[in-house]
Amino acid sequence: MRIFLVRHGESLGNIKPGMYAKVADHAIPLSARGKEQARLAAGVLRVTLDKHVGAPSTHVRMWTSPYARARTTGEIIRQELPQWITDTREHVLLCEQQFGLFDGVPDKELPTRFPEEWAHYRKCIEFEGKFWARVPMGESRFDVATRVDQTFATFARDEEAGVENIVIVCHGVTLRAFVMMWCHLTPEWFEQEPNPRNCAIRLLQDDEDLGYVFDGFP
Repeated sequence: MRIFLVRHGESLGNIKPGMYAKVADHAIPLSARGKEQARLAAGVLRVTLDKHVGAPSTHVRMWTSPYARARTTGEIIRQELPQWITDTREHVLLCEQQFGLFDGVPDKELPTRFPEEWAHYRKCIEFEGKFWARVPMGESRFDVATRVDQTFATFARDEEAGVENIVIVCHGVTLRAFVMMWCHLTPEWFEQEPNPRNCAIRLLQDDEDLGYVFDGFP
């Protein structure tokens, strides 16, 4: 099986951090630049599919996170590649890391608004590492990796049904967690792996990580 992992395009939250205090994380849309990034990424994906898959008649399924920015990125890619992407589905477990008590609060305000919880979280990061530290009432990166692993049975069913190529549009932490669990990598690998840029495309083939075929947009 080939899996093309795509991070969503630039969102309004990426350029206007205050957006998170006004709009729920899952509802934050792409920026105009993010939509253009998705269109350009579709062109890269077309070339990549031509190279690794072959004829456009091959069945390629797209899975997306249910977050608006991932949905829209996926919709644009499918519109640009109607001859390749034959259907689109969502998986709720591909969503962004849940930030719990800290969700929607600017980082600079956390020490004053939640001094005890922030101090505890920072202590966990320093003592355990960021991979293991759980955001109060939210998720750690370990939690993200655990739930991403639960999606693999879905993709195994796809393969059994003859779907050998899938495109997954998700988020930075989710993408890295996917690579880690699919390729049986370590938490140390995750800690050292940079977050992908917007619309970066990473290719997994069977159980091998072939790396980024497109580095994305800064």
